[in-house]
Parts: sequence; structure tokens; C-alpha cells
Amino acid sequence: MKVLISVDMEGISGIVHPAETRPDGYDYPRSRALMTAETNAVIAGVLDAEPTATVLVADAHGPFRNLLPEELDRRAHLVRGKPRPLGMLGGLDEDTDAVLLIGYHARSGSGPAVLAHTMNGELLDVRVAGRSMGETGLNAAMAGHLGVPVVLLSGDDAACAELLDLVPSAATVAVKQALGQGAAIALHPEEARERLRRAAAEAVTRRAQVSPLTLDGPIAVEVDLYSGSSVDLALLVPGVSRAGGGRTIAFTATDFAEAYRLALLMAQLSTIKPG
Repeated sequence: MKVLISVDMEGISGIVHPAETRPDGYDYPRSRALMTAETNAVIAGVLDAEPTATVLVADAHGPFRNLLPEELDRRAHLVRGKPRPLGMLGGLDEDTDAVLLIGYHARSGSGPAVLAHTMNGELLDVRVAGRSMGETGLNAAMAGHLGVPVVLLSGDDAACAELLDLVPSAATVAVKQALGQGAAIALHPEEARERLRRAAAEAVTRRAQVSPLTLDGPIAVEVDLYSGSSVDLALLVPGVSRAGGGRTIAFTATDFAEAYRLALLMAQLSTIKPG
């Protein structure tokens, strides 16, 4: 059995402020430790249920270099650094049996939701076949394109609800209740880890009962971008056109894998600022 654990930071218990998630932030070292500890709890849970499983952990926040390699459970393999194929799902392939999304946050525009955004904050909305999707939906659909179910998500209550809306049979662990963009009622980190370990074991055990999220092509995608210059750059990509207002671009993908790659490209282009 092969399992991929994709780990973001905003949905880790105790984290509520942007400064806690950035390498230049005053509390970032603590956040790295909390993120690594929650990841270890999930690894332990997977291996409690499937002792011979191959476990890959994709560091999926910001620079993709947040988890502390020397503190990570040595039974797992760490996927680290960027750019890389499939972004937050680095290491995913057709041989993967289950994906677990840990420390995730709700999509841009959600609320109340802790540190809600989509990809990098420059993407105001991503609509796939007319439906708004954040990182949870995009990653679940990319895994589903390869026939792999997302069996567990942890984060705040808004992030959990986002997955359940798409994959009702998945399991979730709400490690905090959102009070706003920068405030929450959080579980103690040790309590969060205990719940995650139990939930991970149960989730991989019942993976056959969770259907992959699949979207058939062709797939129409619209992206609202924060900056007009980002729209100008996006229009240089073949197949991308302007739609609606001045901040919206559109493209049609042959399948979800193509849609996913183009969404990642839009996010990367949006980080380029005028000279």
C-alpha cells in the first residue's frame, strides 16, 4: 500500500496569524515544529493500520521547505522543494492508494475561516465547471483524476466542511474552530495529534469506501486574479483568454490534469511583478 500525506501549515492547531506561517515571521520556528509533530501523528496512524505501507509526505506550504527533516518520523519519505510536478501533491501517482490532506485551510472568500486563501493569495477565485474550488477541491480532483481518493482532511471547521461538500464519505478532523481570518478556538496540540493519529488509522482502513472526486473533460476554468498585470501575463499562455471583468481569465482544459497544471501556472505567473 502507498499513501501520500500532503501537509499545509495554516490548518495546523494553534496557528492563526500570517506571521506564524512565513519564514521571516517571529513565530515561524514554532509553527514548523507544530506542523512536523502533527505530520508525525498522521504517519503513526497510517502505520498503525497498515504497518507495511509506503508513506510519502509532501511538504505543501509556501516554499515547500517547512517540515523539519530530522524530526520527521524516519519511516516516511519526505517530498521537499519546488517547483515540482503536481505541486502540493508531489509524489502522487496511479499507484497511490489514498491521499490525506493535513493542515489545510478554506478557499479564498470563505468565512469565517482561518487564513483562507487559494494558493498564494493572488488568486481571488478559481471556478472549475462553474464551481469555486480552493486548494482542497483542486487537490482532491487531481488525486481523483488518477483514481485516488482523499480519505482525510484536517484544518479548521471551514476547511473540513469544504472537503465534505465535495467528498461526503471522507473523514475530517477539525483542530480549531474559526472565529475569523486571524482567530480561532484551537485544540491543545497534543489533543489534536491524538485525534489525528486515530483518524488517520481509521481513514486508511476504510479507504475503499471513499470514492475519488472525478471531473470529466473538457473542463472550463475561470480564474479571478488580484492584479491586472497578472492577467496580462496569463494572456501570453496559449488558450487563455480574458473573460468578464478585467481581472478574469478563462481556458478550457481537455481533462483535469491539464486544468490543474494551468491553475498552478496561473499562481506562479501572479507572483511576477512589473519591473
